Amino acid sequence: MEKEKIGICDEKGVSLGIAPREEVHKRGYWHETFHCWIVSKKAGKDTIHLQLRSKEKKDFPDLLDITAAGHLLAGETIEDGIREIEEELGVAVSFEELIPLGVIKDQIHQTDLLDNERCHVFLYKATENIDARYELRKEEVAGIVTVDFQRFYDLCQRLEMEILVKGFSITENGQKTAISKSISLKDLVPHSPAYLKQVADRIQQALSQ
Repeated sequence: MEKEKIGICDEKGVSLGIAPREEVHKRGYWHETFHCWIVSKKAGKDTIHLQLRSKEKKDFPDLLDITAAGHLLAGETIEDGIREIEEELGVAVSFEELIPLGVIKDQIHQTDLLDNERCHVFLYKATENIDARYELRKEEVAGIVTVDFQRFYDLCQRLEMEILVKGFSITENGQKTAISKSISLKDLVPHSPAYLKQVADRIQQALSQ
C-alpha cells in the first residue's frame, strides 16, 4: 500500500516539498491541516459539537476532538479539506458555507509524535437538526457530544476545570448509546493551550457577528 504523502512547509507556510505522513510526524515537519468546528443552536444557545475518536485510531483513540479535521495531502488545496466533514461525519457541506477563522498553529509533542500543524480553521453554523444527519465513519469517529459553547470556551480558557457534555456513541453492532458525563481537558486530544484559546476566541467572535 502506498504511503500517504503530505506537503511540508516552514512555520510561515512556505513549501519545502513532500514527505510520507509517518516521517512528517517523526521529524516534526510543519504541515497544513483542515479543521472544522460545528456549532448549532439548542434551546436558543450556541452549542459546539465534538467528535469522539474511534478506539481504532492510532493517535489519541477514545478522546474528544475537533468536530471534523484532517491533513491536507500533497497537491490538495485548503478547499479540498472540506472532504473531511463528509468522510468523517457523513454530512455534505459546501466550502462557501464555512466561516474562515484563519490559520492557527498547533503543536503536539510526545515521545513518538512531533506534530507541528498550520491549521486552517473554519466554523460551520449548522441547523438544529444536524444530529439527525450524522452518519459516522466508525473507524474514524465513535460518537458525537455537544456542550454549551460558553462552557467550552471557559474550559479552553482555563476558567473552568470540568464541563458537562451530552451526546451518543456507536457500539460495535451499530447501536447508539447515550453519553452524559463531565469532562476535563484530559478528555480532549492534547492540542496546545494556545491553539485551544485562539480557537475559542475566534469562534466566539464569529458567533457574535
